[in-house]
Amino acid sequence: MDIKSLKIQAFETRKAILQMIYTARAGHTGGSLSAADLMTALFFKILQLDPRNPKWEGRDYFVLSKGHCVEAYWAVLAHRGFFPKDELATFSQFESRLIGHPNNEVPGVEVNTGALGHGLSISVGMAIGLKKRKMTNRVFTLLGDGELGEGSVWEGAMAGGHYELDNLIAIIDRNHLQISGSTEDVMTLEPLAEKWKSFGWSVKEIDGNSMEEIVNVLTSVPFERDKPSLIIAHTIKGKGVDEMENLAKWHHGVPDSELFERAMNRLETMKQGVLNG
Repeated sequence: MDIKSLKIQAFETRKAILQMIYTARAGHTGGSLSAADLMTALFFKILQLDPRNPKWEGRDYFVLSKGHCVEAYWAVLAHRGFFPKDELATFSQFESRLIGHPNNEVPGVEVNTGALGHGLSISVGMAIGLKKRKMTNRVFTLLGDGELGEGSVWEGAMAGGHYELDNLIAIIDRNHLQISGSTEDVMTLEPLAEKWKSFGWSVKEIDGNSMEEIVNVLTSVPFERDKPSLIIAHTIKGKGVDEMENLAKWHHGVPDSELFERAMNRLETMKQGVLNG
């Protein structure tokens, strides 16, 4: 997909996120919306994958470490053809496989995640295994900045640098908010880039809601030979819905009917603007 097509698809990703949450009356809204551009770029441009053969041996691996933002994951998997779009309507319903965290019974999901702080260490293990088998597959993982308070993240960071895993790409959805407020008030993260560099990672920072910047940085990995790559993607929590943007209370939450209709109409109008631009 070209940049214009990716932008249009990102609007569809956001609309699907809102529809799932509104229908289910539950979900993690803000972080799913902040990551929508990243997830769209990964699944429609960057990752080597085959929806008809999800276990294709040549695929890139993806781990959603911030597993509570699964709505964005379900949206891109359905729109990419891993399962029918109609199934999104069953999100969080009785006996649905589309539950509130990634579930590896769903095609395209490598591993169950949800307990925060585990995704990077799992990804490190995958990357080591691929290196030992002399395979060229890459491993991508998306973390939330709120989960960086977990010690296991830093154990994974240390191991990634130690084993020189240049087939590992970690992305931090740096929206600066978590469930209880500002990340810097809950647990100071800055200077974030310098911390990861000190663990042996090659680091770049981007606007994580700019499709141009996302594609540019992801098509340039690995940044350095024998070093894992880290992308700090500065995003807006609740991106795309004015009433939700940069508000910690929308970490989770369900829009009422008026806000839902207003948000869906606004996203469609913005999509048409890109289409006609």
